[in-house]
Amino acid sequence: MLDPVFKPELVTQPAALESAAAPLAAPLSATLRRNATSLLLGHPWFDDVGLRLLKRYFFPLSRLWALAHPADGSVQQYRAALPSPSRLDNTTAIAQALSRFEARRATSAALDAAWEQVFFGPHDHPLSYREAIEQGRIAHRHAFNATRRHFWPLLDRDVPAVRLDIQTPDATAAVFRPALADLKPFTYPPARIPAVAVSRSVRTVGGIDTWVRFKSPSARLGDTVTARVSTPVGVLNPPTLIFGHGVCVEFDHWQGLVDEVGALVKGGIRVIRPEAPWHGRRATSGYFGGERLIATFPMGLLDALTGAVQEWAVLAHWARATSSGVIAFGGTSLGALTAQFAADRARDWQDDLKPKALFLITHCGHVSDAIQHGALARIWGGPEAAAAKGWTEDLAAPYLGLLDPVRRPVVKPSAIVSVLGRRDVVTPFASGRAAIEDWCVPAENAFLLDRGHFSVPMTLLRETAPVRRFIEVLTNVR
Repeated sequence: MLDPVFKPELVTQPAALESAAAPLAAPLSATLRRNATSLLLGHPWFDDVGLRLLKRYFFPLSRLWALAHPADGSVQQYRAALPSPSRLDNTTAIAQALSRFEARRATSAALDAAWEQVFFGPHDHPLSYREAIEQGRIAHRHAFNATRRHFWPLLDRDVPAVRLDIQTPDATAAVFRPALADLKPFTYPPARIPAVAVSRSVRTVGGIDTWVRFKSPSARLGDTVTARVSTPVGVLNPPTLIFGHGVCVEFDHWQGLVDEVGALVKGGIRVIRPEAPWHGRRATSGYFGGERLIATFPMGLLDALTGAVQEWAVLAHWARATSSGVIAFGGTSLGALTAQFAADRARDWQDDLKPKALFLITHCGHVSDAIQHGALARIWGGPEAAAAKGWTEDLAAPYLGLLDPVRRPVVKPSAIVSVLGRRDVVTPFASGRAAIEDWCVPAENAFLLDRGHFSVPMTLLRETAPVRRFIEVLTNVR
């Protein structure tokens, strides 16, 4: 049973919300840039190009970049870890790349430490100083992430997209076989909700942002969860959307990423964006953000999604403690799969934690459709590597099936808004369409765009009908 006397631990002083009456206005240049980006990239051609860029450049460069973390600047250690030393043994290029990597890492780490003190430390600071520190943090983190480009001279066709560490069927069964009989212990809210710390705030376009953090209730994860909370100004007890991001998307660590739901805050909705397991602040040394979830199939996926559901229960509890508005779940891609899985498992939760609406973007009905048949899975090489470890589709099906909604979502069909791309081959369109038909989602809530997995979010930058429809749904749902 949930702790009935739980109250979130607020480390923010009352003065920290001084910005609430003065949100920032969106610069005209930013609006023009957003619209231009959407007009240019919000088309199907971008999906094919995006997949090629991911396969040939982003994932292999990220793999080379991840190797630098545990090397600590040592050319010898880095060279020993390369996937094909005979082809990639370029000492000068390695030394130059590591030097630039370490310089950026040191600067980013210094800003991260300052940010920790300013936002979660014991002393308050003026709003302008907090905003400067936040701008510096994300700018230098972006620059550090961008040092991937310095590993270009080492790029080779033998560099894998991810460092696969596939778990055997026996190893997976040792942990998750009990879940096949009863999944509830893996996805139920913890008996005692962990304390939630709340940061000081900064102003954003249309609202204010804070961060919340708590220890993951998942025994398999056990790390610290951080979520960014965007709160609308002047709205008493706003509704709350817990919104998950896509795989390998570290939204709080890159500048200029697509924000397909940014307009929700202007529409009066509080948006909580948790970092998924092994992403962002939760990434582990030697892996780039999100890689571990992919690399350790199927254990990583099972750990990540069951753990995320428990974490979303904590966030729902905190949302309920800080606003009487309704709670909704949503997400894009991996985040959408997490949201629909959580909405299924929430049938077993206490009533005030259950979501009242869903906002799903580029989702599919079955996780296996994305993991075993999606275009990204082919890039990662997961199915072939899994087969080499003894996995067959029949063996994997019961475990991947644990992550599928086995009942209709706990929310009413009229409170589900879905955005699908007819050309989506990452989370296959046919699977997503079958799901919303099975859930009886009304036609006015189903947006079927002639786009692919990557061009759908780009299109939503300017085509705001799905966002407006979700605001209408969430405003009226009870």
